[in-house]
Amino acid sequence: MDINSFREVIKQREETNDEWTYGVEQCWKKEIEILTEDIPSTISFLKNDCTAEEYSWISEVIDDVVEKVPSRELIQCYKDIMIKFPEECAKYNIAGVIEICENFLKWEEENSKK
Repeated sequence: MDINSFREVIKQREETNDEWTYGVEQCWKKEIEILTEDIPSTISFLKNDCTAEEYSWISEVIDDVVEKVPSRELIQCYKDIMIKFPEECAKYNIAGVIEICENFLKWEEENSKK
């Protein structure tokens, strides 16, 4: 995972007005691309280098990341970090986002067996 590129995209996202849908979507697209390039390095980033602010920005796209690259390890890592950033979890309903990811993964597992 290219941490510097990721942080640049987060900076762009912070500067993008939420009402400018196209700009927000372009930032999300870049975030998803960076976060899904290499899941092990993304997990390492989350565990070791991710800030509270970055964690909250990732919550905007984590469900899309999991949809693109279904990874129980990534979801568990993201879930484990809730302890590290409790304020962000409460403010941005990160538990709800994680639940969506877990439900998606469960649905994928159940439907791929059929």
